[in-house]
Amino acid sequence: MRKLLIAAATAAALAPLAAHATTGYFSHGYGIKAKSMGGVGIALPQDALAAATNPAGMAWVGNRVDLGIDWFAPDRGSEIVGNGAGLNGSYDGNGTASFLIPEFGYNRMLNPNLSLGVSVFGNGGMNTTYDASPFAAFGGTSPAGVDLMQLFIAPTLAWKSGNHSFGASLNLAYQRFKAEGLEPFAMTPGLSASPGNVTNQGYDDSTGYGVRIGWTGQVSPSVTLGATYQTKTKMSKLDKYKGLFANQGEFDIPENYGAGIAWKAAKGLTLAADVQVINYGDVPAVGNTANCLFAGACQLGGTNGAGFGWQNTTVYKFGAMYELNPKVTLRGGFVTLKQPIPESQTFFNVLAPGVVENHVTLGATFQMSATGELTVSYMHAFETKVNGSGSIPPGFGGGEANLRMSQNALGVAYGWKY
Repeated sequence: MRKLLIAAATAAALAPLAAHATTGYFSHGYGIKAKSMGGVGIALPQDALAAATNPAGMAWVGNRVDLGIDWFAPDRGSEIVGNGAGLNGSYDGNGTASFLIPEFGYNRMLNPNLSLGVSVFGNGGMNTTYDASPFAAFGGTSPAGVDLMQLFIAPTLAWKSGNHSFGASLNLAYQRFKAEGLEPFAMTPGLSASPGNVTNQGYDDSTGYGVRIGWTGQVSPSVTLGATYQTKTKMSKLDKYKGLFANQGEFDIPENYGAGIAWKAAKGLTLAADVQVINYGDVPAVGNTANCLFAGACQLGGTNGAGFGWQNTTVYKFGAMYELNPKVTLRGGFVTLKQPIPESQTFFNVLAPGVVENHVTLGATFQMSATGELTVSYMHAFETKVNGSGSIPPGFGGGEANLRMSQNALGVAYGWKY
């Protein structure tokens, strides 16, 4: 147990180094095996990170430990055109080029039908670092951008009854945020309810908790179904940025839920699919539009104030796994969604261009010993561009802000049974 606590503490200390955005600002999957299969896992638990997707899966993975790390490299930027105030140009947001995303999972069967475990993982995040500020014409300093990182530690209890399992996780959440170079939104009279708490305040952090519950059921010898629900995670306020985020610095983690299926289609071949709904629009700091801000009807940081205008989104995940031989298992997958940023909201989202839609994934697991296995994964998110439409208000010179993003990730994990 002492070794477990040390490993969990180490993973928790490292995880805030991660900032990643693949489906909005959530990860496309959790656990290197799931990531290599398009993120599927609601009906297909594979390791001790299963609780991050569906806590019911922990009842099926047995006694095991998993350690992994993902190297994540997003390519993000923006373009401003038709602006009358000197903002025109192409801007590269890759001042910080890559990130490390660690993960840790531990599971123990207390008896043949009851498991207790913990999963530690980066839930999501967003980073932009513009070495040349897109807001320089209005007094914005360089570098400009934001850095958001979220970590979950999820103690999980799961139990089996026949071919069905049920699970519950307590999601202990930590997030860290900073913004810099946003002086125009602080200096322009009336835009912020607290102008001194918009930008350049260093890192602030907040904590909170929520719950995820889930079910899996083997409904036939070849088909397993699953369903999961995660509550909105109520976070303490980011006080240093109470002039930026709605409701005086409130930044909760959205409710999300989903369902999945896994099908043993042939000997050695498993096909799986998940559908996940993420309710970004229900978090005011994320979902409220900026329209009221530029119309003078609301403020940054105000009660129900302006936000990034993100809409709820539905994510579709597809994966395949093939046991090539007893030593090698191959994986692949595809992820698609409608990115959450409307064309009218691109100006503020120069800071958070989470617009990628289509991803492909590949991976493999190699049996290294009777109890140990090595898994590798690769993910590519194809470049998506979103061109603004009525996005920059006249007070900032009009014109349009266009966003772009693509991504690559390489992951490796080692897991062992005990």
